[in-house]
Amino acid sequence: MYYMSGDAWKEGGIDATGALMVLTLKIISCAINYSDGMLKEEGLRDAQKKYRLPKLPSLIEYFGYCLCCGSHFAGPVYEMKDYLEYTERKGIWASPTPSPLLPTLRAIVQAGACMGLYLYLSPQFPLSRFSEPLYYEWGFWHRLFYQYMSGFTARWKYYFIWSISEAAIIISGLGFTGWSDSSPPKAKWDRAKNVDILGVELARSAVQLPLMWNIQVSTWLRYYVYERLVQKGKKPGFLQLLGTQTVSAIWHGLYPGYIIFFIQSALMINGSKVIYRWQQAVSNPVFHVILAFVNFAYTLVVLNYSCIGFQVLSFKETLASYQSVYYVGTIVPIVVVLLGYVIKPAKPLKPKARKAE
Repeated sequence: MYYMSGDAWKEGGIDATGALMVLTLKIISCAINYSDGMLKEEGLRDAQKKYRLPKLPSLIEYFGYCLCCGSHFAGPVYEMKDYLEYTERKGIWASPTPSPLLPTLRAIVQAGACMGLYLYLSPQFPLSRFSEPLYYEWGFWHRLFYQYMSGFTARWKYYFIWSISEAAIIISGLGFTGWSDSSPPKAKWDRAKNVDILGVELARSAVQLPLMWNIQVSTWLRYYVYERLVQKGKKPGFLQLLGTQTVSAIWHGLYPGYIIFFIQSALMINGSKVIYRWQQAVSNPVFHVILAFVNFAYTLVVLNYSCIGFQVLSFKETLASYQSVYYVGTIVPIVVVLLGYVIKPAKPLKPKARKAE
């Protein structure tokens, strides 16, 4: 646990865990895709068919993929098949690609803005405040607001590094993903897009968060964990979601704060699904808007409450911060999920087929 948590790396003053985390995902996906390449396409999922490797990559190709400098330190992770087509100038790279200059500059400007905001906010909302007596002298709403601002502040450093990584992949040409269907068609550069900032901060549902935050890792988890935990002929449920979040927690490191956060996130997403089902079942537009706001507020509060564990990492500090707001971000999702078994929205009636006269 000592080595897997990352503490041993920090003793030397250089933390290499980020690069190793990216490398781990690349190695696993490469091995699984090669294994899928030996199977028949019949019965495979769409993602398996798309990324399977029927031929073993050479050592140069393998190490080039694993150690690609544009994404080695902070991601994003991408597929070996895409990398091979890029290096061999096949697929969408067979034709001349458009200039990456403008999208690269956009990513760099975004990175600068994110870092500036983080440097401005971080001294005002330090993590150390959670262990200070002053924090516990505040009232409930003040502490809850500080938790929100702490999570909000921390996210900007991730927005910064992902924007820089996106710029590196775009300028190399690997970030190109083809052309849009609009008229005239526009070049798409979203292979390295790892976050939708407004999508995260204004998420209307916790279900949207994996689609907006750490996008490429979320996609990896969906392809290589979530979908593979679902048995054929069955629908995914909470156990598949919990299993996926547990894998994500272990991948981040064996700190109690990570494990608690990802278990929390599974509860949060499941609770948000319940609220959404209630929202879709309501015909009154006023109640529909009210439930939409409830889902938004629920996501905002529970996300930033849960984020504290991701930041402080230790078991004692995580529980202390949760206890300071009476475990509201844990109790509410559990209550909502349990209510989902009691208050079940009526399913829409299917139109009956007309009998042949």
